[in-house]
Parts: sequence; C-alpha cells; structure tokens
Amino acid sequence: MSFRWNSGTSGGTITAPHSTLTTAYRIPEPDGNGHRTGRAQRNERGGESLNIVSFGGGTNSTAMLIGMYEKKIPADLILFADTGAEQPHTYEHIETMQKWLKEHDMPQITVVEYVDCNGNKLTLENECLTRKTLPPIAFGFKTCSQKYKVGTQEKYCNNYQPCIDAWKSGSKVTKFIGYDAGEENRILNAKTIDLQDKKYNRIYPLYDWGWWREDCVNKILEHGLPLPGKSSCFFCPSMKKPEIRQLAKQYPDLYARAVAIEENAKENLLTVKGLGRNYAWKNMIEWEKSQIGMCELFDSYDMPCDCYDG
Repeated sequence: MSFRWNSGTSGGTITAPHSTLTTAYRIPEPDGNGHRTGRAQRNERGGESLNIVSFGGGTNSTAMLIGMYEKKIPADLILFADTGAEQPHTYEHIETMQKWLKEHDMPQITVVEYVDCNGNKLTLENECLTRKTLPPIAFGFKTCSQKYKVGTQEKYCNNYQPCIDAWKSGSKVTKFIGYDAGEENRILNAKTIDLQDKKYNRIYPLYDWGWWREDCVNKILEHGLPLPGKSSCFFCPSMKKPEIRQLAKQYPDLYARAVAIEENAKENLLTVKGLGRNYAWKNMIEWEKSQIGMCELFDSYDMPCDCYDG
C-alpha cells in the first residue's frame, strides 16, 4: 500500500445525537492552553478513542468536516482513497479542503492508493482494460468500492501505529462516515456488521445532527467553500444520463477513456450492453448528437454504487 501523509492538529466539543444508532459524544477537557484536544468518543471501556474520518471528496464528507470543526470534535486522521479515476473537480476540491483544514487547525487529508506488492499503483481503469470487462457495479456487484476505497483505507489503518496501539489496548477506533439524515436505511443495513466489528466503532454524525443533504450544501456555502460536485469514477455505471452528457462536454478526454473501456469489453458482454447497463454510453451520446432535442431513447436504470459522494 502506498501512502501520502500530511500531519496536522485538531480540536474537540459537542452536541448530543438524536439517535440510538451511534454512541454518545463527550466534550474533551481543555489542555493547559485552553485548547480541547481530547478524543470525541468514549470506547466501550470508558476510555478515549482514536477518531478517523472517511473522506469521500463530496458534499456529505465535506459538510461532516465542517460540522466537526464547529462542534469541536477532534479528528486524528482524515483518509481519502484515490482510485486514480476521480473527476478533476474532486482532486481540485481536495486541494481546496487541504487549505481550509490547515486554516482551521485540523489534520491534512491523507491520500491512500491501491498498489501491488512492488509498490506499483493499481487502478480500476487498468483492471477493466486488462481483463476486458466493465466495473463490477455494471453487473450488480459493489466490489469495486470495497477493493479500491474501503480495503485501501483498511490496509492503511492496519499499518498506522496509533490504530495498532488502540487495538492492542483493547479499544476500538472510531470511524466517522458521512451518511446524512436521509440515509437511515443505509445506516440500519450496516448496523449488524457495525455491531459485530471488533476493530471499529462506526458513527454517522450527519444523521445524529439531523443534517439532510440540503443542510450539508448550505453549511458548505455558509463557510464560503465551493460545492464539490459529485465524487465518483469518471466511468462509473451508476452515473445518470445528465452526468454522462456533462462528462462528455466538460471532460471529453475522460469520456473518451470511459468509451475505450466500454469498447474494449464489448466482446465479453453478455448480460449488459455497456456502461449504461442496458445501453452503451457511446451509442447514447452519438444518437443524441444526431437527434437534437430527443433525449429519452432509453429507459433509465439507476442503481446506486457504494461510493457515496461523501
């Protein structure tokens, strides 16, 4: 695993959650200089927990960091898993957030990547091209997120000494995830796994604070930050038609690479027609170019991937 680490500092307070889905916060005691630098979460033994933020580069996780700053919840580590296929606006937003975090005395975002045993970076794009296939989500499987995002962050934590120390002491590491108040079903679906996890205590602060998607957008604007746009791979089969059109218009080079994946996999496709599952992106865009004003030739089939744009 390859890591890029930027150190930083953070601070900590709090509001009580409105749900029993996550554990209660506490207000850390201030240090000798009056700064609150303690942990924001009690572990099951009554001690203090290491706080790790899963940053997706989108609206929810951006608002979550802002909320943590406002409520003085300390973040010890902020992780972003780079699949190598994010759209340019996501990488630009990460740089924007790095500056904002530094200005607000919070840790810098640590970018982690999926690499082989020789340290060579592996990407989902290259995997698809090599295997002449499409991303797993095109076939109804959500393994791409697990492999290139969740698994990459997990491997980093497995080698991160503060995590190792916490686990050796019998404590769980607290992981902050940006599901908002409108995503209760996702939280409930994950609850069984969360409760059985011996390493992590996952909490969903946006849900606890009662912040819906609109609240997240307003909070970002309130702090003078630009909206990040959707965070996803530029060839994600879960992209909607307006997003595909926007990709082709705004990032034609990335659209061409997405079509190359589609064309490269064509001979092996039996159950789907392309990145649109029941249609090929290339066919959709070419048809629309030839039929100005007719935008709905194909039925939509939108299946969310696990890469929430948080």
